[in-house]
Amino acid sequence: MSSAAVVTMHGIEIEPGHRRKVEIPVARFPTQTELCLPVEVVNGVVDGPRLWLSAAIHGDELNGLEIIHQVLKQIDPGTLSGCLLAVPIVNVFGFIHQDRYLPDRRDLNRCFPGSASGSLAAQTAHLFMREVVARSTHGVDLHTGSHHRTNLPQVRGDLDDPETRRCAVAFGAPMIIHGEAPVGSLRHAVAKKGIPIIVYEAGEPQRFDSEAISSGVAGVLRLMAALGMRDGADDPAPSPSLEARKRTWIRARRSGILRLEVGLGDTVRKRQRIGSIEEVLGSESVPVVSAHDGLVIGHTSNPLVYRGDAIAHVARDPQPVVRPAAE
Repeated sequence: MSSAAVVTMHGIEIEPGHRRKVEIPVARFPTQTELCLPVEVVNGVVDGPRLWLSAAIHGDELNGLEIIHQVLKQIDPGTLSGCLLAVPIVNVFGFIHQDRYLPDRRDLNRCFPGSASGSLAAQTAHLFMREVVARSTHGVDLHTGSHHRTNLPQVRGDLDDPETRRCAVAFGAPMIIHGEAPVGSLRHAVAKKGIPIIVYEAGEPQRFDSEAISSGVAGVLRLMAALGMRDGADDPAPSPSLEARKRTWIRARRSGILRLEVGLGDTVRKRQRIGSIEEVLGSESVPVVSAHDGLVIGHTSNPLVYRGDAIAHVARDPQPVVRPAAE
């Protein structure tokens, strides 16, 4: 196995067996205060995969930041194979304002691959692709639910791509979901370059969820072991995972007060009652019914709903994941 090479980022060299924090300028506030993309580069002692971890592409999604923080505490560059590029806050503007979007209300995760001369979102996306993605062989993008929604820990990716599937199964989240990435998302732009990428979704925005974080930390470490970046001999075995290729949102048929009767990870049956929507004074109630057999992988946390609002996210007909015998 060959020795690792020096990694250079934004003019800073990271020698094999060392780690270094790098701040890459993104833009300035109107006050001329500079904002930077924070990256920690952990360069191993021998050559190997180059994995990036990214979080807070949506500035109010915080679980990924803590996942990266805890992973970094467990990685020793002196025993690492390959290189880890950790970016805990991609949308720095949104993070500072505790907001999902950028100041112009653009969703950064619909602006990839970006451009060097476009909007602030496009320029940020272009910077991330140039400085992080271009240096990587694999990627993990960490997310939570959005808009008062919470998610069961789950991995999403193109499971028809063998290497992406291997990464998703190695991560070992309770649910693995196949699907095409939305156009403009980081996952879509990276997949077009032929780089395996998985998205981890867990918990809700503006909260630290201990279960979602611990599941994410364990998943990243398992993935790094599967890629040969670290010794995972003492890692605990993951719990069984389920795989689904279709998912559906159950939506409100009327406005009112939602009383949800299922939670994350619950199994539901077609035509099963999963809750009700009542008038404010409770004089009239309409049942909420599942349209499919499946597993609840997400739901709203807000009891106030309008007609058409997404209530519960159901993975349809999930099947057990068969892991390679070596695992």
